[in-house]
Amino acid sequence: LLAVERVGLDGDRYAKRTGTYSPRGGPGREITLIEREAIAAVNQDLGVELAERETRRNLVTDGVSLLFLVGKTFRVGEVVLHGVRTCPPCTHLESLTRPGVHQALAYRGGLRADIVRGGTLRIGDEIIVNEPGAQPEPS
Repeated sequence: LLAVERVGLDGDRYAKRTGTYSPRGGPGREITLIEREAIAAVNQDLGVELAERETRRNLVTDGVSLLFLVGKTFRVGEVVLHGVRTCPPCTHLESLTRPGVHQALAYRGGLRADIVRGGTLRIGDEIIVNEPGAQPEPS
């Protein structure tokens, strides 16, 4: 999966500016991440069956608390990202899935990030926080 600096993921609806909320613009629309643990908790604790692909997030992480990446620059494989803000679910997500998804993901919807340095994302890429030299370049 190709991550393009300051654009998004190659072929993604937001990189092509055709996503539902594309007209709003602003930072944090280049890539979204969600914790695999959050999806599992939603399915187990709240009884809302939600597949990873249904979250409409670009990357599913494992073993990393995304909340702590807000305001931080981090690396996923060779790609450098900057966590911009949390990514609460929208009512549009629920309209595409099923009732209860919006509320179930209210405080665990993931992270919105910008792509500081592009590259190829691969399944199994490690997330490294506070790596020397991974600071965003001035705009």
